[in-house]
Amino acid sequence: MTPEFPAPRLSALTLPLSEVPAAAEFARNPDVRRLLGSADPATWIMRGKGIVGLGRVAAYRVRGGTRFTSARVWWDELRQDATVYDSVQRPGTGLLAFGAFAFAPSSTVDSGLMVPELVIGTDAHGAWLTLISTGPSEPTVEDVDAAWRRLVRAAPAVARPEEPDAAASSYPTAVPGTLDEQRWMEAVADGVGMIRAGELDKLVLARDVVVDTGRPIELGAVLGRLSERFATCWTYCVRLGPEQEGSEQEGPDDGEGAGRLLGATPEMLIRVHRGTATARVLAGTLDRQDLPDGANPEDFAGTELGGSEKQQREHRFAVDSLITGLSPYADEVSGGEHPFILALPNVWHLASDVTAQLRAGVDGTLPSALELAEAVHPTAAVCGTPTETAGAVIEDLERMDRGLYAGPVGWLDGAGNGEWGIALRGAVQLDAHRARVSAGCGIVAESDPRAELAETWAKLRPMLESLPARWDRE
Repeated sequence: MTPEFPAPRLSALTLPLSEVPAAAEFARNPDVRRLLGSADPATWIMRGKGIVGLGRVAAYRVRGGTRFTSARVWWDELRQDATVYDSVQRPGTGLLAFGAFAFAPSSTVDSGLMVPELVIGTDAHGAWLTLISTGPSEPTVEDVDAAWRRLVRAAPAVARPEEPDAAASSYPTAVPGTLDEQRWMEAVADGVGMIRAGELDKLVLARDVVVDTGRPIELGAVLGRLSERFATCWTYCVRLGPEQEGSEQEGPDDGEGAGRLLGATPEMLIRVHRGTATARVLAGTLDRQDLPDGANPEDFAGTELGGSEKQQREHRFAVDSLITGLSPYADEVSGGEHPFILALPNVWHLASDVTAQLRAGVDGTLPSALELAEAVHPTAAVCGTPTETAGAVIEDLERMDRGLYAGPVGWLDGAGNGEWGIALRGAVQLDAHRARVSAGCGIVAESDPRAELAETWAKLRPMLESLPARWDRE
């Protein structure tokens, strides 16, 4: 358990964006994608709305099986000692932290929370600014104004970056990570054998590739491509601290950008807004490149996903595991009975939205978003069924530390609200110019290793195209 520096007594001031003079131009078009050129942003964005954090006033990093509980204890102490002045009073205002948590308790990669100095947020009701400081006095509008001028680099308009051409010869090539394609397909075959033998019902197996861009990764450009092309996903970016995955690598750019987690996830693990919890569960995938010439996309996806017993069963496992984890915290959980087709630029998914009204505990308080993230992670969508058995098999067959891949990523505020997605369709920076990109797929008894390999390439494409990088199939 490592506080990056001792947790200070914090003060937070939240104001409507319109009340901050330095933000006047931005307030006329408060699209948070315009802030992606600022230094080292933490992000949670969909369709230009969401939250961007700049600077840093406190951080906490932890490993092991108690990583969620330890982070909650640290956060509870921090928020209880903090002085908060919040005239907006909405989810995401007041004291706030970004966070990311490793997929497995055995991971050697840090999990934790990071408290930014300046938070810019927008939702359907308007935009706001929060300044979080360690000073002894109450922050003022002048302090917020000064922090904006110091930290924000706002673009005049939302950039519309051209979609990278994945075949461009000038782009670097992704190379196999822990397992090459053949060895990974052998692992899938082993998993199918275990399922058919009755050792488990479903297994999710992931693989990784590594990209060396040969030059510093342009973070703002990468996030801009993700947020524009995958506008219906949550574009996330969190860097907990310098001592992260890849920091041991040698080279002239040692540590710069190391450990930064970024991507665009279509899957909401858990959202809590004022006592209501919601989740979006995805399981069952179809590559849009498989669309036959002349076929209607909606009809094709509906038949191939909605009419597939394999895909429907895989999806049901994921929904059931989410509901099982959430049920102890709610009087009623609804949704998931009739999955729908979610269309993304690269794939179609079977998707279900689940809703629960949370129940207060014995102390009269509602469970926080982070507490629920721990309760429902990992779902069968990223692990398998039964969870404990699948988790052990994953470590044996994948032969890699997933790190932050497929773990919870998102934010929480001092009132218990928060949004935690699953860190999918993303990458972890290893240093200034290298990134590790991962993707996985659900394995059931009918799974074919070569088809599952093709599915991983479909899921790797969003991040590879956004870096940009090309790939050569073996």
